[in-house]
Amino acid sequence: MPSQPDLDLINSFIDNSWVEKGLSDHTQESYRRDLSQFSIWLNEHDNKLIDADYEAIQKFLDFRRQQKLSGRTSARFLSCLRGFYRYLLRENLLKENPVALIENPKIGKPLPKSLTEIDVEALLAAPDIENPIGLRDRTMLEVLYACGLRVSELVGLSMSQINLRQNVVRIMGKGSKERLVPMGGEAARWLERYLREARPVLLNNIPDEVVFPSTRAQPMTRQTFWYRIKYWAEMAGIQAELSPHTLRHAFATHLLNHGADLRVVQLLLGHSDLSTTQIYTHVAKLRMKQQHALHHPRG
Repeated sequence: MPSQPDLDLINSFIDNSWVEKGLSDHTQESYRRDLSQFSIWLNEHDNKLIDADYEAIQKFLDFRRQQKLSGRTSARFLSCLRGFYRYLLRENLLKENPVALIENPKIGKPLPKSLTEIDVEALLAAPDIENPIGLRDRTMLEVLYACGLRVSELVGLSMSQINLRQNVVRIMGKGSKERLVPMGGEAARWLERYLREARPVLLNNIPDEVVFPSTRAQPMTRQTFWYRIKYWAEMAGIQAELSPHTLRHAFATHLLNHGADLRVVQLLLGHSDLSTTQIYTHVAKLRMKQQHALHHPRG
C-alpha cells in the first residue's frame, strides 16, 4: 500500500488529469496501479514519489525488466510518470523533472488482431436469437461491427444516443469527443427487433436509458461483454486470437479492403491522429499479399 502522502499525490494527479483530459475509467485505473506500484517499491527503498530522482526511476525500470515485463508496458508506465511529474512541476511541488532524460523503450507497433469476413459472419450468427439474451448479444455484435465502436462505448450506450430514423449513433469517445457514426441497415434492423422483443424483458418493463442491460437489468460492464464475445467465438469455432477490440479492428480493416478512404475511417473510429488509423493500411496490405499468394497461379 502506498504511503498516505504518496496516495494523496496520486489521487490529486488522477483527479486533475480526469478534469483536463477526460480520461477513461480504464486509463485512470492503469495510472493508479502504475504509480501505486512505483510508490510501494520506493517505500521499500526508503524513498517516496516526490523525492524520486533519475537514478531511482532507472532502478525501478531495471526491476520491471527483470520481471520480464514488455517494452510496451514500460512505455505506458513512463508515459504515466511523465504526466505525473509534469503535474507536480506545474503545482510548484518540484523544481526538476526526474523523467526528463529518460528515453522510451523502442517498441514496434503491433498489427491489430482482426478477423476475416467469414469469421465475422460466423461470430454474428453464433448467438441463439430465440431467447432475449441471445438476441441482445447478436444485436450488440452487429452494432459493434457495423459502427466500429470501442466496447466501452457500446456497453455505455443510452437510448438518447440512438437515432433509428437516420440510422446513426451519437458516440462520446475519448477526451469527451463526440462523433456521429452510421449504423447501416442490417444493424438497424437487428436493433429495432431487439428493442421491441428483448430489451423490455431484460429490464422487466422498468423504464431505463441503458440500451444493453445485463441479466440483472443493470448496465453491462466491459468485462462481461468481453466474456460474451469469447463465448460466442468459441461456439462459432473461431480459432483466431481475440481481443476486446477485435470487431473494431475488423470494421476498420474490412472498410479499407473494400476501398474506403483512410480519413473517413479515421472519423468513424474517432481517432484524433491519422497515424493511429494508418496501421490498418498495413493490415489491409498484408491481407492482399496473403490472398495473392493463395490464389495467384504463380503466388
